[in-house]
Amino acid sequence: MFRWLGPPLAPGNEYWLWQDHFGFQTSLNRGALFGAGAGYSYVFAALSVLAGLGILTWLFVLKAAFDRWLTVALACVMAGILGNLYDRLGLHGITALGPDYEHAVRDWILFQVPEVSWQWLNPWPNFNIADAMLVTGAIMLVLHAFIWRPEEGAGESKEVRAKR
Repeated sequence: MFRWLGPPLAPGNEYWLWQDHFGFQTSLNRGALFGAGAGYSYVFAALSVLAGLGILTWLFVLKAAFDRWLTVALACVMAGILGNLYDRLGLHGITALGPDYEHAVRDWILFQVPEVSWQWLNPWPNFNIADAMLVTGAIMLVLHAFIWRPEEGAGESKEVRAKR
């Protein structure tokens, strides 16, 4: 997308699929959510590695991998972590804009709803597929927390279940 549209603020770096609603525009985010913490890429990279290790522990040590819903949710979160970590580590190779943006996350999906007068929706801050995966995984985890109920007898020994 950056190769096609060019760097942020370049002339013509915007392309609408659905005029004034959904399209593409390149931008670089030096921070985290909505640009918070700009300039702390290495801190966010370290937190990403820790979160990834936590997910692997949850899946394989704490046995969440036996739950299909949790596995998909955590896979979405891990995909988002890895996608943004790639950018935070500067592996994308964008150095032409200077060292400040070498470790920035590349955002390029543009969304807005001009019919609604809410300022925060017009336009919504640019995001990328990794961000969408993180949000999808988080929503799945919240749904799991509210909907999932352990099976009756889960965690009981065979002897205890046999006595019932």
